[in-house]
Amino acid sequence: MGIKEANIYLDNQCNTYYAGQTVNGRIEYVFDSPKKVRGIHVKFKGEAHTEWSESKEEQDAQGKTESTNTMHTGSEEYFQISYYLLGSNNGNEIEIPAGKQVYNFTCTLPPVLPSSFEGEFGYVRYTVKVTLDRPWKFDQETKMAFTVINALDLNLNPSYREPIHIQLEKTFCCFCCASPPMSVDVRAPVSGYCPGQVIPITVDIENKSNVQLHLVKIFLRKVVTYRATSPSTVTKKAKEVILTVQEGPAPAGSTKHWNLSLEIPPIPPSNLVNCNIIDLDYDLKVECVVSGMHLNMKGKKYVTIGTVPLVAGAGTAPSPGGDTAQYSPSQPAVLPVAPGYPAQPTAPSAPNGESAPGGWVVPGATPPQAPYQALYPTLSEPVYKASPYIPKTIQDRSDTDHTNITGPKFAPYYPTYAAVQPPPLPQ
Repeated sequence: MGIKEANIYLDNQCNTYYAGQTVNGRIEYVFDSPKKVRGIHVKFKGEAHTEWSESKEEQDAQGKTESTNTMHTGSEEYFQISYYLLGSNNGNEIEIPAGKQVYNFTCTLPPVLPSSFEGEFGYVRYTVKVTLDRPWKFDQETKMAFTVINALDLNLNPSYREPIHIQLEKTFCCFCCASPPMSVDVRAPVSGYCPGQVIPITVDIENKSNVQLHLVKIFLRKVVTYRATSPSTVTKKAKEVILTVQEGPAPAGSTKHWNLSLEIPPIPPSNLVNCNIIDLDYDLKVECVVSGMHLNMKGKKYVTIGTVPLVAGAGTAPSPGGDTAQYSPSQPAVLPVAPGYPAQPTAPSAPNGESAPGGWVVPGATPPQAPYQALYPTLSEPVYKASPYIPKTIQDRSDTDHTNITGPKFAPYYPTYAAVQPPPLPQ
């Protein structure tokens, strides 16, 4: 007897917010009998955690091999906001009646936060947990994760407009004679892109050698450095291929020109700002597979993944007082609701997405509001898509057996700009 249902709902369709915006939500309970509680408590938390194990084999004095396993961990917290929606931690018992009960909550996120990230050996994660504080009994917790994005505007750094150029050249020795060189020239128009965009790549081959080039492989890779601080400070680097394209062959004595493309999936932006235990980079790696016993040719250049794509004519953001609307990081996503106000469920919103009665925005009625959008009138609104990297669970060390994870399996959502073409290659 007790809780039949407990679900958390937030106020936009992707559960995605930008640093500095306000998260509004509600907890919906369905009780099959009256419930005595000390109160209902909500806690918002932003944190990063790294964890991996390493095995090491050593010989003891008797020559026996012993295997030891060390768990490396690191943690840091960005914020924690908690308060009671109902009652208090030292108040009298309150009886909640049977049936459906709804309680609203709100939280303004700090203006500087690293973007949500889920990786093999660590994460940056944001959660909301609502607890039924029950005297003399186990507390009952309901938890969900949501996405936070720290906007990375590619227009604010001129280096992101610089083209990518990877030049590879090699001569091959055969029977003590060096052949003329094989030259591979790989170009992309700029070095900064957003998810959804296509990186257009040109490959020019001048193979004057007597060796065949079988394949040119181009990889977009995620390069993550994880840091642990316990039991000692150590790092672990993980490289993961996100996308691969290839073309070939280029026989001896031939010239080739190929146009290739890489469509960037929903992935977190580069440089996890304000995170000290996870570094996130991306690179474009080229590998030329050649015939015989010769070593392959390799090269790479870094690529920056942002959240606001390059816009023609944009250099720096408009100054305060200009005609263009300014972005305020503290601007709430929607009008806030009163925390802890018990509300009856409202009717669904109108088809045009207007607010439902009482100021509550029905879940799924409104998309996230992208910062800086007003600064670039020609820029289309992003479409938010789920990351392909899904954690096994969002339970952490603070959760108990009585913690219920609500909603579908969590995956961070990131803005994508499939309709925005990157600038062309410079002539």
